[in-house]
Amino acid sequence: MLPWKRLLRPLAALLLTAAVAVVPAAGAAQAATAPTSGWNDYSCKPSAAHPRPVVLVHGTFANSADNWLALVPYLENRDYCVFSFDYGQLSGVPLFYGLGPIDKSAEQLKTFVDKVLAATGAAETDLVGHSQGGLMPRYYLRFLGGAAKVNALVGIAPDNHGTTLSGLTNLLPYFPGVGDFLTTNTPGLADQVVGSPFLTKLNAGGDTVPGVKYTVLATKYDEVVTPYQSQFLSGSGVHNVLLQDLCPLDLSEHVAIGLFDRIAFHEVANALDPAHATATTCASALS
Repeated sequence: MLPWKRLLRPLAALLLTAAVAVVPAAGAAQAATAPTSGWNDYSCKPSAAHPRPVVLVHGTFANSADNWLALVPYLENRDYCVFSFDYGQLSGVPLFYGLGPIDKSAEQLKTFVDKVLAATGAAETDLVGHSQGGLMPRYYLRFLGGAAKVNALVGIAPDNHGTTLSGLTNLLPYFPGVGDFLTTNTPGLADQVVGSPFLTKLNAGGDTVPGVKYTVLATKYDEVVTPYQSQFLSGSGVHNVLLQDLCPLDLSEHVAIGLFDRIAFHEVANALDPAHATATTCASALS
């Protein structure tokens, strides 16, 4: 049982981190579903400066509120219409999402994007996702017609080529039945393991699809998506960024880069509006 417990430890740590973020935001989880000053406000009309609504896609164990409590006001202050939604729900599991089959989650994304575009009148959207939220939209882009409706995908610590969770998932073949348990009970996790059928299908024939701009933001201190280089994409229209190349003092790991790292947020803003991009440095933490 000890190796199995070791396998679950990183997942438990991520769950605990998400729970800590949710507790002070218990009310916000509901408030985020109602019209606010730009967050899930379906009367929001994109400005001429920022003509595309931004759809935020949370990560595994997170939800549409807790993952974005810092990034939403950052984007709102820059005059974006911002939307987020919950996906990958498991029956009987509240608040913690992103656990269902990723291909089915991508169908939920498709439905939500259509809803946002219909409400805002925009022709395209931009997607920003953290962790699984940076991976899952690629299925939508490749297999569900999303490329025609998405201008850019910004992945914050996405597990584009899967994760070994610091090598611990390599233990799975030595424990008969454990892989089946994960697939049956938490397919969203199983889909993210290096070499999974989902990832094999997704990445066959290349990482990108024509017409979409891709940005990947990674930190070398990522302890969940390992090795961190596996997050990067290959192909045309790809901009891979290691935060420590921009600010060596940035110590963010997998959770922090998505929750409150304003250096990463500055790069998100650059990706959403490249015509007005400015250099990202350590000072961007104060911008």
